[in-house]
Amino acid sequence: MSELQISLLGIGITVVLTIYIYNWWQQRQYRRKFSAAFKHRHEDALYRSAVEMPTEELLDEKMEQDMSISMLPNESQHGYPVDAMCALLDEETDYIAVISPKSPVGANALTLLWQQRFDFGKNVHVCGLSAASGEWGKVIADSPSAYTSFKLALQLVNRSGAASEAKLMDFRELARIIAAQLHAAVVLPDVAETAARALELDKYCAAVDLIIGLNILPSNEHMLSGNDIARVAEQYGFRLQADGTFHLIDTHGLTLFSLCNEDNTPFQHHTLDQLHVDGLTLLLDVPRVEQPSLGFDQMVTLARQLAKELHATIVDAHHVALSEGSITLISERIAAVEAEMRASHIIAGSVQARRLFS
Repeated sequence: MSELQISLLGIGITVVLTIYIYNWWQQRQYRRKFSAAFKHRHEDALYRSAVEMPTEELLDEKMEQDMSISMLPNESQHGYPVDAMCALLDEETDYIAVISPKSPVGANALTLLWQQRFDFGKNVHVCGLSAASGEWGKVIADSPSAYTSFKLALQLVNRSGAASEAKLMDFRELARIIAAQLHAAVVLPDVAETAARALELDKYCAAVDLIIGLNILPSNEHMLSGNDIARVAEQYGFRLQADGTFHLIDTHGLTLFSLCNEDNTPFQHHTLDQLHVDGLTLLLDVPRVEQPSLGFDQMVTLARQLAKELHATIVDAHHVALSEGSITLISERIAAVEAEMRASHIIAGSVQARRLFS
């Protein structure tokens, strides 16, 4: 081999190693930078789409219980106490405009925001620094307090995708107009940078959005009656809710498992005696449930109990009896997602996870 060939080979090896090390470093920085959660689709029908949305009241209740694991690094950057919801707001998960009037004002100073808050396609939260208590707290349209500063926050991601640059620009402009009306100082983050961060956050967190479905089909090819399904579901603690799905609620009042018609036809109280279905699907929304690995073990046990009561069989996407090997693979996948979320400082089932997976 000539000296030229040796030199070229050496250069090639050096370039490859350089690229490998750079990619490794980039991935490491990427993992550290982002901590949220998002959508991921699977071809296997055991992996399903989201079926329920938390109410704001339930989120507020859960926030109080999750304070110890959901506090973010800049929650007290000014030395003020913050309430649970305000502690979740962070530049990595929200576009935050800060408006500081020259003198205290009430929540009615944000009339334009209250009128347009549903126009941005993502959740909008407002926190205010109380003039009386010196504490940051959630602000709603009829809040009675006076405030010396506001944080207007637009959530960057949820299961419908990342906030678009156009929506972020609209939100920024609205905050600018409100500040101008109040003759207030305002801090408005760069929209382009925020939009790029939202897309990266969406992409990075996509892999942990996992919903597991176990299908329950009658063993003797007869259809399941609505009344029998309701009787057995209620026997195991499920309650039929407005979305047409039976929900098993945890100690926080949040959905642990849901039981739906395999073809997604909703269950309704007044038609149960006329309804017959080919099969059921028991669902576990992994990022939105505390300790999902343990939850899946409970889910398998529950599915077997339901199947026994209904003279049915647990099957996979191809209606083949679900094997222990398949259960093990699913369990390993859930454990991997749970560990990945923990490494990203978003705990499965926490309020931060639940709001990002809404």
